[in-house]
Amino acid sequence: MTATETRADRFTRELAEQKIPDPSAGRSALWLRLGLVLMVIGPALGIASYFLSHNTSDPLVQRDAIILALIGISLGVSGSALYIRYSITGFLRFWMARQSYDLSLVGDRLSEHDIQP
Repeated sequence: MTATETRADRFTRELAEQKIPDPSAGRSALWLRLGLVLMVIGPALGIASYFLSHNTSDPLVQRDAIILALIGISLGVSGSALYIRYSITGFLRFWMARQSYDLSLVGDRLSEHDIQP
């Protein structure tokens, strides 16, 4: 470690030395966008099925609208779960790397303290 190397430089250098594979950012962003789309489509499908069921007196069409509304609810819930999962992933990945770095600093300080008389 050189005298001009900052903590951030050391952190990036040590991460590169660990050879941790970089997660596919494109795939995670794709799932995040899919979750957003499903969160929008779900309620829209529910609202459309509401108007579909109220514009007819045919019980068969109304039952079809109920099924569409239930599909909309399930899409909205699935989209919310996808969005929450992939939006928190980036934060947790950074948090775990930060914890690892801080623990290595504590370990270095403790080993330096044990070596000195």
